[in-house]
Amino acid sequence: MAENSKGAARKRPEDLRSHRWFGVDDLRAFGHRSRMLQMGFSESDFRGKPVIGIINTWSELSPCHFHFRTRAEEVKRGVWQAGGFPVELPAHPVTEQYMKPTSMLYRNMLAMETEELARSQPCDGLVLLGGCDKTPPGLVMGALSAGLPFIFVPAGPMNSGSWRGKTLGSGSDAWKYNAELRAGNITPAQWKDMEGGMARSFGTCMTAGTAATMMLAVEAMGLTLPGASSIPAADSAHPRMATDSGKRIVDMVWDDETPAKLLSQGSIDNAVAATMAFGGSTNAIVHIIAMARRAGLELDLERFDAISRRVPLIANLRPNGDTYLMADFFFAGGSRAFLNRLGPHLDLTAKTVSGATLGEDIADADVFNEEIIRPLDRPLQAEGGLAVLKGTLAPRGAVIKTSAADPRLLSHTGPAVVFENYADLKKRLDDPDLDVTADSVLVMKSGGPQGGPGMPEWGMMPIPQKLLKQGVRDMVRLSDARMSGTSYGTCVLHVAPESHVGGPLALVKDGDLIRLDVPNRKLDLLVDEAEMARRQAAWVPPARRYARGWTSMYLDQVTQADEGCDLRFLEAGAATPEPDIY
Repeated sequence: MAENSKGAARKRPEDLRSHRWFGVDDLRAFGHRSRMLQMGFSESDFRGKPVIGIINTWSELSPCHFHFRTRAEEVKRGVWQAGGFPVELPAHPVTEQYMKPTSMLYRNMLAMETEELARSQPCDGLVLLGGCDKTPPGLVMGALSAGLPFIFVPAGPMNSGSWRGKTLGSGSDAWKYNAELRAGNITPAQWKDMEGGMARSFGTCMTAGTAATMMLAVEAMGLTLPGASSIPAADSAHPRMATDSGKRIVDMVWDDETPAKLLSQGSIDNAVAATMAFGGSTNAIVHIIAMARRAGLELDLERFDAISRRVPLIANLRPNGDTYLMADFFFAGGSRAFLNRLGPHLDLTAKTVSGATLGEDIADADVFNEEIIRPLDRPLQAEGGLAVLKGTLAPRGAVIKTSAADPRLLSHTGPAVVFENYADLKKRLDDPDLDVTADSVLVMKSGGPQGGPGMPEWGMMPIPQKLLKQGVRDMVRLSDARMSGTSYGTCVLHVAPESHVGGPLALVKDGDLIRLDVPNRKLDLLVDEAEMARRQAAWVPPARRYARGWTSMYLDQVTQADEGCDLRFLEAGAATPEPDIY
């Protein structure tokens, strides 16, 4: 092998994985080359060059990714310029807006599709195009399992919203103004008019929601070019970043920079620390655990909480703050400046796809607005934005976004108002006769990985209408479901084990006292053990609703929230051999 600029071995054309398809002299390779010629390519286009698979989650039902048809061409431009051969491979878009019951049901399908596209096709390296909530983890999980060099191109946030002189943040302001509509403080006509002002370009939610969180986490892991995650989708820097990513992956293939050589425990801890300092989505906990397990690295809820306790929240963005959005974050210095400021809490020796370390990638980044990216000694919150709870109601854990909750409710005891599922909640929540007060704890069952199925974003339960009219805007809510990263409120989520498999949540009844104690990381059901044993003995598992297809496979294999909700047979284990070519 030749050597690169750092003196390491560099692949020769005959060392490329695609050589097995295109470079040998046999009948099968004759057919492979012939079919390339059929599509109008010359043999000099593809033979002896790194074949780069561009995994594209573009779809006309994926508004966050609506620009990816163009971005794929810009990635190809970079691949061609660097001497590679780009091939575009469409993959499941897993769009947050339209997929029911939840896109989370299909994250693992995207992961499996990505892995198998990479393995079964003549790819030497991958460029992953994603951004909407489940696509960053799904793509990265699959690429980690495939083991080929890869680089992630984040979709970027959409333009800021605007309506009647007010700046709108997608998701966050939808929940806010819907509450005001239900309280009678805005009219249906005003609510309707707001639809056209909420989302004003392609790209992901421009609040610090799940998409922004996961794109940042993937960058902190070292899997994007420096600064890529915070570039707005419609900014001219975005296509330049896509082209640069296409150039870079070609060198990564020649230098055999596989994820196994790049990722370390420090890479995973960096993703967690960045999430905490960003005030990121609770969804990140499920996703980063799943990605870590695919890489064969350690991560559990306890490690999340330990990092959260030492990392301050320094990103002043909605829904944690009340003013700034992702475009403001970008112009304040963006992800590089944010990570530079967070430097004392990061492993700066961790490698990245740039070919340098994280510390080298962010060394010269400056913050231009210290109200948006706060100094470490003047944080928005002294600890990270998320906390992990355990107790008699959540033996294996639950999570809460403390940065978006009412501080007075973080230590609270109140009687349960129980809904058996989301349909029950929707039917009874606004009943004027519902026995509920501001001190009650709303409890919803059947929202977990099995119960949803797929753990839908049902956890940000609305406030009952009669309480809204009394001026109540937050109360303790508890479920085994997830919630949107754009949401806010004192919502306890991801309760494990979930109710559907007989966890303690399944046994909660109206009037039971529930104690939430975030400072001490506790969540307890104040019912004596003898009564709980009687309830457990009387509990009957729900009937299975799905007997065929993907959902049936998912129900057979999905793990609980504290384990990442991956499919058991897809987690890291024995390597899958390369395909035979006959």
